[in-house]
Amino acid sequence: MNHPQIEMKAVATLRPYAGNARTHSKKQVKQIAASIRRFGFTNPILLAGDGTIVAGHGRVMAARSWA
Repeated sequence: MNHPQIEMKAVATLRPYAGNARTHSKKQVKQIAASIRRFGFTNPILLAGDGTIVAGHGRVMAARSWA
């Protein structure tokens, strides 16, 4: 059985999924960034084996906004 792992990755290495249907406004990204600054990353970004984002595009956008 393959068990999920939590690893630290550089934001720059994460690749958005081209078929992601969800969009985030600048206001939403700012709100997400403020939440991450206050509480930290409480929900990890989910990645495929090749580093493509499966879930967490908004969180990555927020992290890149101050990286």
